[in-house]
Amino acid sequence: MTVPISPERLAESFRHCEMVAKTQARNFYFSFVTLPPERKAAMCAIYAFFRYSDDVSDEAAADSTKAAEMQKWRLALDRALAGDYGDSLILPAFHATVLKYQIPGRYFHELINGTEMDLTKTRYETWEELHGYCYRVASVVGFVCLHVWGFDEADGKAMEYAEACGLAFQLTNILRDVKEDANRDRIYLPAEDLRQFGVSEEDLKQGLLTESFRNLMRFEADRAKSYYKLAHELFPLVHTHGRPTLSIMLKIYRGILDSIERNDYDVHSRRARVSTPKKLGIVAEAWLRSRLNRS
Repeated sequence: MTVPISPERLAESFRHCEMVAKTQARNFYFSFVTLPPERKAAMCAIYAFFRYSDDVSDEAAADSTKAAEMQKWRLALDRALAGDYGDSLILPAFHATVLKYQIPGRYFHELINGTEMDLTKTRYETWEELHGYCYRVASVVGFVCLHVWGFDEADGKAMEYAEACGLAFQLTNILRDVKEDANRDRIYLPAEDLRQFGVSEEDLKQGLLTESFRNLMRFEADRAKSYYKLAHELFPLVHTHGRPTLSIMLKIYRGILDSIERNDYDVHSRRARVSTPKKLGIVAEAWLRSRLNRS
């Protein structure tokens, strides 16, 4: 049942979502600032939904408790898509965004399916298995972003390239967080790849920086690069006001991968990152280029 919502509550929801994005989005929020105000607010609302979904699966609680909370969140999603937001500060702005940009609700169920995988699955045997996880937690985020930015379908090519973009980003995250995830008993790198390069799970947990580990990381980094290459094909299909945001996201995440390579794949003793001044430079360059193109 649709419950009428006051303009004041909707505005409060958008303010809350922007606060969540500002304080927690890190790399993503840098890319939002070049968008027109309404689309920036929409991205913050979408991010807040994704952030909460991820937080439920990561919170320090028994898996049974997490599973129950995730089910409650899934039901809240269904109610929100029908116009019932309960007392959530996120869902009014989220649903307004879904309606305005005609975003299919199935994408958000896919995202929840992906975050639920972290409750029960801690190992991946093959790249095909890991691909399914990355698709759910990252590629569908790209699909949602496309709807907010505006895009030309191009016989399915836009979705193909957006999927590749999500895979590239998630692979980059996995490579950056190898030791941290291993210490949480989560091994995302495919077991078949570990065997191929002679790297054990214990090596990952101990943070051993061997030549075998470097070869494994190089192999996975090359895989990520192949998806970054595909992702760049998305630019001409994204409407003009969304291209700076896409450019910023790609440069920041590719910058993390470049940092991993510059550090000779030592993700154990140092965290691969793009410095804040560098991020600000990327944003300024994208913003200036967009203004020149419009001129």
